[in-house]
Amino acid sequence: MLDLWDWRRQIADLYCAVRGIAPEDGWRLWRNTRNRLFAHHSQTSLEPAALASFTGIPLYPYDPALRFLVGLTEISGPALILEAGHDGEVRATPFARTDGLTPLGGELTLYWIGGYGGGVFLPFTDATSGRETYGGGRYLLDTIKGADLGQAPDGRVILDFNFAFAPSCAHSDRFVCPLAPLENRLSGAVRGGEKNGSMVA
Repeated sequence: MLDLWDWRRQIADLYCAVRGIAPEDGWRLWRNTRNRLFAHHSQTSLEPAALASFTGIPLYPYDPALRFLVGLTEISGPALILEAGHDGEVRATPFARTDGLTPLGGELTLYWIGGYGGGVFLPFTDATSGRETYGGGRYLLDTIKGADLGQAPDGRVILDFNFAFAPSCAHSDRFVCPLAPLENRLSGAVRGGEKNGSMVA
């Protein structure tokens, strides 16, 4: 548990640092820090064979057009029950819908994860899913784990798809992860963030 606590702390510190610097500089810090953690931390999700010759998480080049400031519209709806392996079932209640992602071919629903404290969860799929990126979707916000880029001075939420990351189950069968629900599919191709590809030399 101490190692997992340390991993979570480092991820939370990373996003805090990213929020305080220019977007592309923040993305470079995010990329480099995650590469270091994946390569050297005991909580890496990589299997030993992949870890032995790991050279970096495959990412699309940074694209400033994939950074959005979006409004949110409050919504309500029944909770989704998502499977999460050893953590059991996760209850995710829709609470807001984005307003501002039209260039990507749709809007996304934000979910509140139930349980003590709770947190915001934003998974999605797009036209690259299952081809260029992990088929089960990627995550953009997961505030329980510190993944949160904050908001603009006017209150709009920052959604920068260059920071989209695959869940742990994309790297190892040891994990079972909540996947993106059908209503969170963007019709466009989001070529930003983590993609499929070799992590080895």
